[in-house]
Amino acid sequence: MSVLEPPMGLIAELTHRCPLQCPYCSNPLELERGGTELDTATWIRVLDEAAALGVLQMHFTGGEPTARKDLPELVRHASSRQMYTNIITSGMLLDERMMATLVEAGIDHIQISFQDIDPGNADRIAGLRGAHAKKLRLAALIKAAGLPLTLNFVVHRQNLENLPGMLALAEELGASRTEIAHVQYYGWGLKNRDALLPSRAQLEASTARVDAARERLKGRMVIDYVVPDYYARRPKACMGGWARRFINISPSGKAMPCHAAETLPGFTFPSVRDTSLAEIWRDAPAFQRFRGTDWMPEPCRSCDRRELDWGGCRCQAFAITGDAARTDPACSLSPDHALMDAVVQERSSEPPEFVYRRIGGAAPASVPAPQELLEPVP
Repeated sequence: MSVLEPPMGLIAELTHRCPLQCPYCSNPLELERGGTELDTATWIRVLDEAAALGVLQMHFTGGEPTARKDLPELVRHASSRQMYTNIITSGMLLDERMMATLVEAGIDHIQISFQDIDPGNADRIAGLRGAHAKKLRLAALIKAAGLPLTLNFVVHRQNLENLPGMLALAEELGASRTEIAHVQYYGWGLKNRDALLPSRAQLEASTARVDAARERLKGRMVIDYVVPDYYARRPKACMGGWARRFINISPSGKAMPCHAAETLPGFTFPSVRDTSLAEIWRDAPAFQRFRGTDWMPEPCRSCDRRELDWGGCRCQAFAITGDAARTDPACSLSPDHALMDAVVQERSSEPPEFVYRRIGGAAPASVPAPQELLEPVP
């Protein structure tokens, strides 16, 4: 194996608390309670270890990262260690005061997620009335603060018809970068796959629209486009390859190669509570299991793309085949590719009701008040 390089980025899932209940959330079905979260001092130590390891980017996410009162302190510390700081937020808890505090702390970038451009459908998907309007206000705050604005539109069969409007809204708001991200089917997205998976016609139409917008907006706005693998011929390099580019830390401190890895059976993921980040990255068996190419079965082992896609996604392989070591069934060369085709063929003509992201998966009713979400971590 070649020399192990440090992770480029660390994804810090500070909390699973969130005022939204999106049915495609990548958080695990078993959400971690606030009382299990790492405290501030532990996160500060992890940030120091990340900087020493060579991490360049800190991505603060959740749940909703702004539910942590210590977020500005964490941003300030990461910035002082010369790491690029990014917050991925629903925007529900950010106001002028917090924005000013984050800017003073040295935040480099804030990314807002959107559910749709139609307020009614956006709020239905989010499970919270008034959510869309708050996101629009936050976009204005980010621009006023002089920060680059990135919008993330999560798209699926129940909002893709509004893709032209999403691109128009991004242009209107002055976004420097827009991500059109089809749902990835892990966590709650996998549970709601039939309600979210687009048809091939929808996917092809969205791809054509993004291509046209990229050409029209070249030099003015970068458009990232993430497709679902269910219509693919070749898999993508999930997270840049298992334990090659990123390290993900859960709210309770579990360190994983990606946010969905804890769905895989037979793994013991180390905790940053009692193991250093460098030791985890270098030596943890869970990180070494699918790193590189030695683990690969055929046809991956002899494929000339093996160091491009790194065998595809291990979590997707497990979700479709029940075996994380199988070739990603997104690949047309996979002996299990027919299983992915079968999922597409079995897609219902009418989407079923959402199972919302909340403990028990019940339909949205009331959500915690902001002051409850902002309670200090014990």
